[in-house]
Amino acid sequence: MSDAYFSTTFADVPIMGIFRRQGLQRTMLLANAAWDAGVRILEVPVQTPEDLDVLAAVSHQARDRGLDVGAGTIISADQLAAVKKARAAFTVAPGFDKEVARASVELGLPHIPGVATGTEIQSALSLGFVWLKAFPAERLGPQWIRHQHGPFPDVRFVATGGVTPETARSFLDAGCHVVALGSAFDTEDQIAKVGELISSSIRSSLGSGS
Repeated sequence: MSDAYFSTTFADVPIMGIFRRQGLQRTMLLANAAWDAGVRILEVPVQTPEDLDVLAAVSHQARDRGLDVGAGTIISADQLAAVKKARAAFTVAPGFDKEVARASVELGLPHIPGVATGTEIQSALSLGFVWLKAFPAERLGPQWIRHQHGPFPDVRFVATGGVTPETARSFLDAGCHVVALGSAFDTEDQIAKVGELISSSIRSSLGSGS
């Protein structure tokens, strides 16, 4: 379920916007800036009751555009009912937890678990999770992605944590399928860089025939 959903969802644009603890008004501004730049998928980390309200509002507006929003920082299965009620389309976790991963999928929410070691990657793959969050990406670095793709060629990494428009290309070139960006939507200059990154990725995809 998760593999097919994310393969379709991230097929065209290898960027996910992630907006943590920004409040409702600012999150909506950032979300619209990301959508207008060409980003199709967003993540709203959920750590407080206010975050659930933000997730619900952003998800509602995303549906008007025919887009999806996921709930991030899912560290307990107890969070799942609330984020589903807030209309999250998928869930993301900072680490790999079998209970959380299984419960999310059982509830109809495709899941991206977080990994930072080969052991975690292998454990996630054993349960059928191919899309994995490389976290913290800034600390792991593009070379980590390259090395892990040796023994695990089928993994589709989502680089998250400290990635910027300036470093995003290095992660994509290393084999990441998606990079998650947050502060990249703060200024017009940064947004323009995101647009350029999306355009170059689409051109590259068309050129490769994929």
